[in-house]
Amino acid sequence: MFRTRTSAAGLSVLSNTFLILLKVVAGLLSGSISVIAEAIHSGIDLVAASIAFISLRIAGRPADLEHPFGHGKVENISGTIEAGLIFVAAAIILYEAIKRIIEGAVIEYVSIAIAVMAVSVVVNIIVSRHLLRIARETDSIALEADARHLTADVYTSLGVLGGLIVVGITGLNVLDPIIALGVALLILKTAYDVTRRAFPSLIDVRLPEDEEALIASCISEHYGELVGFHELRTRKAGGERYIDLHLVMARSASIEEAHKLCDHLEEDIKSKLPNTSVTIHVEPCEMGCEDCPTPCPRAKKRQRP
Repeated sequence: MFRTRTSAAGLSVLSNTFLILLKVVAGLLSGSISVIAEAIHSGIDLVAASIAFISLRIAGRPADLEHPFGHGKVENISGTIEAGLIFVAAAIILYEAIKRIIEGAVIEYVSIAIAVMAVSVVVNIIVSRHLLRIARETDSIALEADARHLTADVYTSLGVLGGLIVVGITGLNVLDPIIALGVALLILKTAYDVTRRAFPSLIDVRLPEDEEALIASCISEHYGELVGFHELRTRKAGGERYIDLHLVMARSASIEEAHKLCDHLEEDIKSKLPNTSVTIHVEPCEMGCEDCPTPCPRAKKRQRP
């Protein structure tokens, strides 16, 4: 159950809705700004989860005439929007916390607030771990962003829970808005991490160095059949990778030999980097050797992994 990307996102929507209702009621009854801050945080998580749910449904659509490369970048757009929403939530919490510190804070029914935050911690631990596992299995940026939000919720909820326990024991109500400030700072850190993860693919940043090195090693294993390669270009859209390169073949190689080698390289790369589309342009060696060696020592110097 909840094993697909969209169903996992749906689970996040349900859990956030449940927690928001609990936190709003507890925050209003107790007057705790830290619990209200957590309700705002969960509200942003609910919006983010809804965006992730919609974006995953769109990103899962197959390529069509208007979108020949698919709809994967919708996930990156979703993650960037989610980060912006988290920044807004942090600003609201900072404002309210500072206001409470200046004007003074009064908390009632602390036990209710403590119980609600304990429930929030347990629910978010279960849901966030499940979402992160599905995100890793499906390489979903949108789902990972959602899971990171809920993980941040776990830490902030633990902080609020601990603070409320101290307030209940000592009666130091000023601790409540101070804790809310800490929640806001953690939320800002989450927003930064999500932005750094989601935004680069919107401007076609190359794949990580270790992944490009893996591509190069797949090609290098076949130097007995080819001369070299160059113009390696990579990018990512959502969970889909796109790779294109120029493969240099000996002039004596036939079209059939080149085609078979390209098919083999594509399958080899896809086996090591799932959800990958590979485009290979074949060109003859330009070194002018009478008996073209493979690998060519001069052609290899031109390759750019």
